[in-house]
Amino acid sequence: MADKKCPECPKCLPGWLVQFGDLMSLLLTFFILLLSMAVMDKKKVEEYFDIMKKAMGFIDASTDVQTQSEKHSSETSNSSNDETDSNDETVEETMQEVAELVNQMNDISTVETEQIQLEKGQNEFTLDIPSTIMFKEGEYEITNPNTKRFIAKIARVIRTMPQAFNIEIIGHTATSGFNDEKIPRDNWDLSALRSIAVVKELIKNRIDPSALKVSAYSSYHPKSELASDNRRVEMKFFADNTNDDILSEESFFDRLE
Repeated sequence: MADKKCPECPKCLPGWLVQFGDLMSLLLTFFILLLSMAVMDKKKVEEYFDIMKKAMGFIDASTDVQTQSEKHSSETSNSSNDETDSNDETVEETMQEVAELVNQMNDISTVETEQIQLEKGQNEFTLDIPSTIMFKEGEYEITNPNTKRFIAKIARVIRTMPQAFNIEIIGHTATSGFNDEKIPRDNWDLSALRSIAVVKELIKNRIDPSALKVSAYSSYHPKSELASDNRRVEMKFFADNTNDDILSEESFFDRLE
């Protein structure tokens, strides 16, 4: 039987390409079905494309680059101002609630020098609490039930606010040169241990430990010439609102050159 030779023909396509083409056809059909069942919201689609353009740096062809840049800068500035105003309102609202607690605590105290003071700063406020309200003389443990209730109420106010606060507890003492072999050995120990005691009380009342900070100044940050004014514990509440780029600031090592 004579051999039949295959007539010359162009090179055949690879076998996998046919399967790949079938797969793409099926995928296209699948997405067409999805699209046919979907409800298209024109407004949402336009918003989506606008967001994508901003995220990918696309510029409207009908507007020049300078106008687009100014518009973007204005939107960023307005957003930053809105955030700052919101932070200020949060601090103000929290401070008002804490002020009510301060008034209640001051009503309990009959001694004029044992009054808690509330001071407001920029995006922060500070409670200046005489040590005699929280601690017995020379001690660093909180045993006064009224003080514990006061701290618990402050913690409850902070927990209910939508924005987290950082809290710095600062211990101060009056000028005295006492030295002891037992703890507290000096004013540094006393101011630090009192700050730590307040921090632990806040932690007991479910304040996030990562938001707490302890500082101790001993007698080196006096408030006045009166020893009673200098024996105090400060509770400083401040919100995170640092938008400055620290890399743009002059480096410490650059100043050494």
